[in-house]
Amino acid sequence: MKVLHLDTNHPLLLEQFSQLGFENDEDYESSKEEVENKIHLYDGVIIRSRFTLDQQFLDKATNLKFIGRVGAGLENIDTDHAKRKDIFLASAPEGNRNAVGEHALGMLLSLMNKMGKANREIKKGKWDREGNRGVELDGKTVGIIGYGNMGKAFAKKLRGFDLEVICYDIVGGVGDENARQVGIMEFQQKSDVVSLHVPQTELTVGMVNSEFIDKFHNPFWLLNTARGKCVVTKDLVKALKSQKILGAGLDVLEYEKKSFENMFAKKHKAFKYLRKAKNVLLTPHVAGWTVESKEKLAQTIVDKIQGRFC
Repeated sequence: MKVLHLDTNHPLLLEQFSQLGFENDEDYESSKEEVENKIHLYDGVIIRSRFTLDQQFLDKATNLKFIGRVGAGLENIDTDHAKRKDIFLASAPEGNRNAVGEHALGMLLSLMNKMGKANREIKKGKWDREGNRGVELDGKTVGIIGYGNMGKAFAKKLRGFDLEVICYDIVGGVGDENARQVGIMEFQQKSDVVSLHVPQTELTVGMVNSEFIDKFHNPFWLLNTARGKCVVTKDLVKALKSQKILGAGLDVLEYEKKSFENMFAKKHKAFKYLRKAKNVLLTPHVAGWTVESKEKLAQTIVDKIQGRFC
């Protein structure tokens, strides 16, 4: 089969596809329109987040048999249309779930112990012990929204702490030995920490808004290593100012584009607040972006495509 690689990835993708007898073409520069004009020549496409594979693109891909998305989410692919055209979709949440779990835990501990604030102050010559007194995770209730690959990985990382882990998911029966599945009312009644691990869908876009936040009984810490558009940033800022949200660890932001371009070009008032807030920790969509996950993501794609077609 002939495969078009639209984003750079771990070299094992090219190497192992070649070993399987696939013909690899790499095109990391052409516009979407230019790619559309030649996509009919290919049996497979490998992509991360360069552009959207929409209905128009897929209709021009008349010979396409598979799409390999080197990452967890499929929101930049018209999955319904791909399925109608019998195109095999291979994503790789198994490849970076451990990285996401570790990143979420690191953000939470850093926030609760004011490590970012303390680090900045000491580097500026300020030594303030009392102002950087932390809060312990033990005894708290951690609530996980979305209990799939990523949510389960985070729950597994929490096993060494003396706390309760609960999860909420629209799919029933997903709880396990690391998290007890509950309804949304109990979730909002008990959670001291809320960690998002959901895909970007019509149901999850804007789900964390003022109405949602106000239903929580306790002030809570918020983590988002999922998708930025799941959180309404202006409502998050309002909750941070009122201390209904004690702090936020955000690896993703509402203002991201699919290819992360021009993040700082526009003046977003709420984003400006987040960048200055001492109780907000920001990272550039790297929760699943480790040395190890780069290889595991690529290997997962190869394994899935090999299992389906070889």
